[in-house]
Amino acid sequence: MDESRMQRRYHSLEEMIQDNYGDSVSVIRTDSVPGGDINNAYRLRLSDGTCLFVKTNSVGNLNFFLTESGGLGALRSLNKVGVPEVLGTGTDEQRGISFLALEYIESSPRTPAYWEDFGRQLAALHRAECQNYAASESSGKSGSKFGFYEDNYIGATPQKNQPQKNWVDFYRECRLLPQITMAGKYLDLSVRKKADWLLEHLDLYMREPEFPSLLHGDLWSGNMMCGKGGVPWIIDPAAYVGDFEADLAMTQMFGSLPGRFYGAYNEVNPVDKTGYTQRRKLYDLYQLLNHLNLFGSMYLGSVVDIINMYAGA
Repeated sequence: MDESRMQRRYHSLEEMIQDNYGDSVSVIRTDSVPGGDINNAYRLRLSDGTCLFVKTNSVGNLNFFLTESGGLGALRSLNKVGVPEVLGTGTDEQRGISFLALEYIESSPRTPAYWEDFGRQLAALHRAECQNYAASESSGKSGSKFGFYEDNYIGATPQKNQPQKNWVDFYRECRLLPQITMAGKYLDLSVRKKADWLLEHLDLYMREPEFPSLLHGDLWSGNMMCGKGGVPWIIDPAAYVGDFEADLAMTQMFGSLPGRFYGAYNEVNPVDKTGYTQRRKLYDLYQLLNHLNLFGSMYLGSVVDIINMYAGA
């Protein structure tokens, strides 16, 4: 991927298209694509036959796309699983939008080998060297193992990625604490006290992983695709460097994937099944707190149940 092109900000969709495909190429058809609560999405067909995938939002929300671009670029650079190429980000003042343009992935039916292939590829991604993404040179934390070189978003919620040397510290300070703080209006005093106790004693339950992993960060089934030929693709990341168990937990939060996915994953990256089972709900807690903060009290019961599970009923 051309990193300089990925980082370039365009001033119109036309400028982005001409930079990637030439001055003579233009949009001949625009189709709305369903899915997603935050952005509008479209398939653009160009005069040379190429299709693009474009997300749009208000001009003021350009940072959604700049940070997603960074996450996609990081995941794609490891070359372990399919990740769409970033063609450009920018604003189009005439249309009143910000945008992210990606290569278009044609969705196809899953092949018999899809889940095994995806499991092995995700495991390879998690085992890949990724230390250079855990901190920027300007952060002064070049020895950090966990975090990301920039903050980004989990859904529409800002996601803090301040680099840390320890996973437990990172998960406390950058994942659970911000969400618990935001959820203050939902948590009564007794629940908040238990949540505070859990934060203080997180090291009783969580581990320091043997190695850091570049994570997708929001790996539910809607962010997995099967492309032509049964190729697995991942989209819409909230990327950062952490413990691979966080990604695995997200694949199970709304119902597990087929068992052959986990079996294939374990062949490449063995999982401590007993320890992971004991920790898994702590990873769910972050995601469910985010759902509580985004969508309201329908998620409160699940949040409280997990806090009670670890901090005592």
